[in-house]
Amino acid sequence: MATSFPDYPFTPQRFEVRPGIAMSYLDEYTGPGPREDAPVVLMLHGNPSWSYYWRKLVLGLRDRYRCIVPDHVGMGLSDKPDDARYAYTLQSRVDDVDKLLANLGITGPLTLAVHDWGGMIGFGWALSHASQVRRLVITNTAAFPLPAAKPMPWRIAFGRDWKVGELVIRAFNAFSAGASHIGVERPMPPAVRRAYVAPYDTWANRISTVRFMQDIPLGPGDEAWPLLEAAGRRLPEFADRPAFIGWGLRDFVFDRHFLDGFRQALPQAQVHAFEDANHYVLEDKADVLVPAIRAFLDSTPVQAR
Repeated sequence: MATSFPDYPFTPQRFEVRPGIAMSYLDEYTGPGPREDAPVVLMLHGNPSWSYYWRKLVLGLRDRYRCIVPDHVGMGLSDKPDDARYAYTLQSRVDDVDKLLANLGITGPLTLAVHDWGGMIGFGWALSHASQVRRLVITNTAAFPLPAAKPMPWRIAFGRDWKVGELVIRAFNAFSAGASHIGVERPMPPAVRRAYVAPYDTWANRISTVRFMQDIPLGPGDEAWPLLEAAGRRLPEFADRPAFIGWGLRDFVFDRHFLDGFRQALPQAQVHAFEDANHYVLEDKADVLVPAIRAFLDSTPVQAR
């Protein structure tokens, strides 16, 4: 299946992250030395994308860096269990990442790269693994509560809070299909758009696109709130580490309010913000961002062990 996706010449691997539930992931490295000695870049996607979002960065880094890129359970090429078999919560996502890295024997320094929900998952994981996170690559995401000046977009509230929103998303793949159109400024080629939506081809396979939205934490009464609140409180602790921020300013969710939050918490970060890029900033600006991220990593070396 994966070989039919443009710019995705990878062989996904599978790991039983929970009994009877397999997570698909990439472990890409083509360099000359042992895989175990290569610097690790952990790339975490959000909703409704999958590891496909990171494909061009993987291609631009894997000759020197070991790229670990999971598909969260229910997303991409991972299994898509129902609610009876899997709790679709932020804590589950954090636990899954932890189990995958433990299975791969990755206990040393790494670079954390995040997008969308990947920020909440990644920084949630970092709450107990801060010493491993030596560099940050941040693209259109959050790791702190919704800024006070930022209203909840109605299209997100529709899926989060309204039963009819869930019906529309699961019946018509409205969220994934919609994001492939409105999440970019430069229209995706049809084959790329099909790749983004391909994993969500049935009612059952769209469960996670809805559950992610329903898990968005807005206050203390939401299950994911303690993790997000803690991540936001501790985000400034990473200010002493090299950080790269690539941001599409046309994103109607993760907009300037969120970018400003990261700038405030990480004042030394290298920021590349684009007026003509949207939520899927690596689609709109891969030609700029991939070499810039490569240069950032090459100039801030971290030992693999």
